[in-house]
Amino acid sequence: MPSAQTSSAVCPVFGSCGGCQYQHLDYADELVLKEAALKEVLRGALPLDEGLFYPIAASPKIYHYRNRLDLKLIHRRNGDIHIGFSPADRGPVIEIDACPIAMEVISEFIPRLRQEASAAIPKEYRMANLTVRCGEGDGIRWGGIGRKSLRLEARDYFYVDILGRRIYYSLVSFFQANLSILPLLIDFLRGQEIWSRDAVFFDLYGGVGFFGMCVNDLVTRVVNIEENVHAVRLAKYNVSANSLGNVDAMEGRVEDVLPRLLAEAMTEENIVMVDPPRAGLSQDAVALLNGLKRARYLVYLSCDPGNLAANLKALVAGGWSVMRVRPFDFFPRTRHLETLVILKRP
Repeated sequence: MPSAQTSSAVCPVFGSCGGCQYQHLDYADELVLKEAALKEVLRGALPLDEGLFYPIAASPKIYHYRNRLDLKLIHRRNGDIHIGFSPADRGPVIEIDACPIAMEVISEFIPRLRQEASAAIPKEYRMANLTVRCGEGDGIRWGGIGRKSLRLEARDYFYVDILGRRIYYSLVSFFQANLSILPLLIDFLRGQEIWSRDAVFFDLYGGVGFFGMCVNDLVTRVVNIEENVHAVRLAKYNVSANSLGNVDAMEGRVEDVLPRLLAEAMTEENIVMVDPPRAGLSQDAVALLNGLKRARYLVYLSCDPGNLAANLKALVAGGWSVMRVRPFDFFPRTRHLETLVILKRP
């Protein structure tokens, strides 16, 4: 294990802010800690051989990688306004003028955000959750004060370019926070021996359609299923903007749409992917995946090892087997970790 103090924290509020936990460690030691912790948690639920684990993928950027910050605004009755992060323990908001894990354009924007939010806050507001975001372009947007303040017009969407695709997202939609590591994840996913030109790729709870757009050339068809109307609108916009004729963005509950589509599938070599929120898959979702017919492979991307372990245990009990596990350090300097798991039906 790495020593407790091997490096100097670059942030003046490190330790009091609840965002980062590992700025005091060398990055190599942080990766060792995360990899060991993941194996311990997963092996506490399943007897996974060492050969199933791939080495952790380091982030190309360990600072200035986040394309989104969520900040708290407190408006006191005396007129004082405080903007910053939640503390590591109980206490007032930790006010900041910059953030070393945010992309540079966001970090440099924080003083201006303070001015704009202070000017926009109504007298009756006592608290607001502010979201500030950017993409690979020059645009930066924020919202969180007032109804519909997170909604954007298409001309204001953020984007990232991968594999010749320009993939758009907005303030209101979920999107991966670390753009720098996305090419590594996609290269690894595309390199798996799960793809077939006859297969359909079902991206469940698929958001703006990111993963399906990155693998559509490897399968006959991609179906992005999403219940959130704002995410579906963006997914359809992405399909149209990239002229992807074999990608469908469908609005609806996965439980209603997926079984019908799989029943109509012409092959059993289909691939299903899930990228659930931190809480993991619900019991109903696990039961749905365990009962699927004509789905040979399951791709599970998780941001919480504990909930991933519980879901994997239930999926293996339902007939799936783990083929490989690879962690990706999407969140350097924090305790969080993304893990990609490939499962297969016998």
